[in-house]
Amino acid sequence: MRIGIYDPYLDTLSGGEKYMLSAASCLAKEHKVFIFWDKDKETEIKQTAVKKLGINLSSVELYRNIFDKNVSSTTRFIESGKFDAIIYLSDGSIPLVRTKLYVHFQFPIEWVDGNSLRTKFKLIFVKDIFCNSYFTKDLIDKKLHVNSKVIYPPVVLNRDKKIKKENIILHVGRLSVNESGVNYKKQDIMIKAFKKLIDGGLKNWEFVIVIGVKGEDRTALNKLKEMSKGYLIKILDNPSNKTLWENYSKARIYWHATGYGENLQKYPERAEHFGISTVEAMGSGCVPVVFNAGGQKEIVEDNKSGYLCNGMEDFIVKTNGLIGNEDLLRRMSLESIKRSDVFSLDKFCSSLKTLLTK
Repeated sequence: MRIGIYDPYLDTLSGGEKYMLSAASCLAKEHKVFIFWDKDKETEIKQTAVKKLGINLSSVELYRNIFDKNVSSTTRFIESGKFDAIIYLSDGSIPLVRTKLYVHFQFPIEWVDGNSLRTKFKLIFVKDIFCNSYFTKDLIDKKLHVNSKVIYPPVVLNRDKKIKKENIILHVGRLSVNESGVNYKKQDIMIKAFKKLIDGGLKNWEFVIVIGVKGEDRTALNKLKEMSKGYLIKILDNPSNKTLWENYSKARIYWHATGYGENLQKYPERAEHFGISTVEAMGSGCVPVVFNAGGQKEIVEDNKSGYLCNGMEDFIVKTNGLIGNEDLLRRMSLESIKRSDVFSLDKFCSSLKTLLTK
């Protein structure tokens, strides 16, 4: 098959792009796969994918971006007919193409009118819809009146077992601040929580924040660094994939707080849609202490392979409990590793191939 893949956020190369590029790499083993993007950036994207995400795209080619806003709908429709199938990561939009269209959703699209004639018409030409979690599926199904499938994101573990665990609490996530200055991944909230731990008497523990930053968010990054002064808090921005996994391998506890303090009934998209970094941390033996919302509830088995917390005070209590009980920390670490196997690359590839060949 000749398969085209489109991801409108390819310039960020974060968790969502790990999903789409993993799909490209997986399918390229048996099919001819193309990514719709600027052909002139092929070398840059492939090199960055290896360095930042650890994904080899050597068997994948870039193809003229037919989904660029400057490409006419007629040209897009004609060009799409050169492919047997197209996998389209939706930002809320659904294109009209002249081939089998598989639409992937990674987050809720509450702003889209699922009852409009335009949306209903476009859905007629969609072969299948698949989501990254049941959290996303439930909201997409209600919005578009469909029965989508779930294919969990793939997690390829690169833990270095030679690296000894240290007294480190880790967080991994991109830096994203909205127009009101609210931090989507809540790194600022977690810094405050860690400082409270230290002020409460915790000694000899460090908080490491591995963070993906775009140029326009440098001011927000500097604010986080300013907040961290005087405490054992290290912020690593845009590290290599090797450095990322070194930190996963060293850390004992993993924090994730996306969705905290938000009105998730009104804005469900502000919860964590899945949480690849949580699974990566678990596979590396970190015990997750995460906010109880969104896709995190599908990953962490509360009180078994980690903790689901309902507030930052809960984070502090559960974290102190782990730090003060080495046997508990070790036992939950083993359960975390076991749980991460559910989200393997092999299972992802198998599910994706089944979707495209049914």
